[in-house]
Amino acid sequence: MQPLPLSRAFTLIEPGPVVLVTTHDGARANIMTITWTMVRGFNAEFALTTGPWNHSWHALKGTGECVLTIPTADMIDTVVGIGMCSGADTDKFARFGLTPLAARHVRAPLIQECLANIECRVEEIVGRLNLVLLQGVAAHIDLDRPDTRLLHAVGDGTFTADGERFDRREAMRAKLPEGL
Repeated sequence: MQPLPLSRAFTLIEPGPVVLVTTHDGARANIMTITWTMVRGFNAEFALTTGPWNHSWHALKGTGECVLTIPTADMIDTVVGIGMCSGADTDKFARFGLTPLAARHVRAPLIQECLANIECRVEEIVGRLNLVLLQGVAAHIDLDRPDTRLLHAVGDGTFTADGERFDRREAMRAKLPEGL
C-alpha cells in the first residue's frame, strides 16, 4: 500500500452513476449533468446534490419535479458537454442531438437516447447541503440499447464504466424485499 493524499480519498468512493437531470421551467426544458446521486431506499427514493450555481436549480426548486435519465458509456462526450455549458444560453437538446419524449407524470422530458428515465417529484431540499430528496413516480427502460455500461465519475475529470453483472439473487433470496 502507498499513501494517498486525504484530499484524493473521495475518488475511491463514488455514490452512484452519472445521471442527466431534465427539468422544465414552464418555458423550455433543460438538462444538467449530475455526478453525485444515491439511492435512498427500495421504494424509488433518490437523492442528488446541486445548487443555485446550476441553471436547472430554479426549475427544479420551482416545479418540484425532474427526470433522472441514465446515460451509458457511449454517451460520455455528450454527458461531459452538457455539464460544460449552461442552459441559460444553450438549448442542450438541440446542441447535443438528444430527443425529448413526453413523460407521463411530470413536465420535464425523458431522453430517448438514454438507457433509462425515472420521473421524480421533489420531496425535500435540505438547503444547507443542497441535497435534493426525490421520490420516483414512474420509470422507463430501453432493453434493446446496445451499450448498457453506466458511467461513474471519479471526481478528477476521469470516469469509469461498469457493465459486468454478477447474479447472486438465489444466495440472497431470503434477504431481499419482495419483488426484487
